[in-house]
Amino acid sequence: MTVAEAPARAGRRRLLVVCAALAVGALATWGGARPTWFSATVPTVRGDALAEATGLQVQPVPTALALLAVAGIAATVAVSGVARRVLGGLLAVGAAATVWAVVATLVSPPAPGRLAQLAGLTVTPGAAGAVSGTAAPVLTLAGALVVGAAGVLLALRENGMPRLGARYDAPAAQRRPRQADPDRTAWEELDAGRDPTVGPAGSASEPGPREIEDRPGRRGGEGAV
Repeated sequence: MTVAEAPARAGRRRLLVVCAALAVGALATWGGARPTWFSATVPTVRGDALAEATGLQVQPVPTALALLAVAGIAATVAVSGVARRVLGGLLAVGAAATVWAVVATLVSPPAPGRLAQLAGLTVTPGAAGAVSGTAAPVLTLAGALVVGAAGVLLALRENGMPRLGARYDAPAAQRRPRQADPDRTAWEELDAGRDPTVGPAGSASEPGPREIEDRPGRRGGEGAV
């Protein structure tokens, strides 16, 4: 590997890391929201029942971040420059908002009545109970942090990352060379004060038949006895 190839390879490696982190973060964020987050035993008309609620039911923000991260994978390889930095900023902000929402939900969990409502149970008036949580939100928090790290890396180290189809831009331009217009070239030579009939080496162009006939020597030779 030469010195010139090192930055390009480093850019490809960073792009691969960002895409892999977005994929893993999206899977962890969404996967952690699917299991049960909170549960409580509530009294119903038929006796005590267990009311459970998943992360998808109590907090929709992780699902939105997972969708944003999946869309960010395609956008990361399709755009470049300022657009890619803006995308990194959006991913970082979305991850921070998800962490904040999940932590707020863990600090203030839903009431037992709310859990019963989400579970489709009919509780007796004034029912109460202890709410217990699970470790599933930790996976969602970890996924959001991974997505946020990928967004920060994309925003700060975008320079040097390749873009999808960029390798074909230069060859395509080389396959379509610009054709010079003879008439326009002649006018440009005249505007510049140069004779368009003079070649690049400074020699005059080949004379035509009329120029040969109009030469003084030829006219004199034809009139001589």
